[in-house]
Amino acid sequence: QVQLVESGGGLVQPGGSLRLSCAASGSIFSINAMGWYRQAPGKQRELVAIMHVGGSTNFADSVKGRFTIASDNAKNTVYLQMNSLKPEDTAVYHCNAIIATMTFQNMLHEFWGQGTQVTVSS
Repeated sequence: QVQLVESGGGLVQPGGSLRLSCAASGSIFSINAMGWYRQAPGKQRELVAIMHVGGSTNFADSVKGRFTIASDNAKNTVYLQMNSLKPEDTAVYHCNAIIATMTFQNMLHEFWGQGTQVTVSS
């Protein structure tokens, strides 16, 4: 049993900033990766940013140079710092994690957060 709890979404003007947080809790043995996806109405879900267990990261080309991702391992939390926001960034942002649970320590499972709305508009 693992839960991902997201926060930090909201309404912001173009050029503004938001920071999203995602905290994992429950029967966690290890976390292989945590990151963020987003989906706008009528569009496919896309990867925004992800951080792997070794610290490596990947970003969508559309957010490189504007977004950063960071983690607090003691809190099982990942942050997405979103700067220079554009209207095209408007979407529901979902946290995603690849986790081995205490019950099945040699298997990886995928978990999703409930989603948080980000709206960039003037």
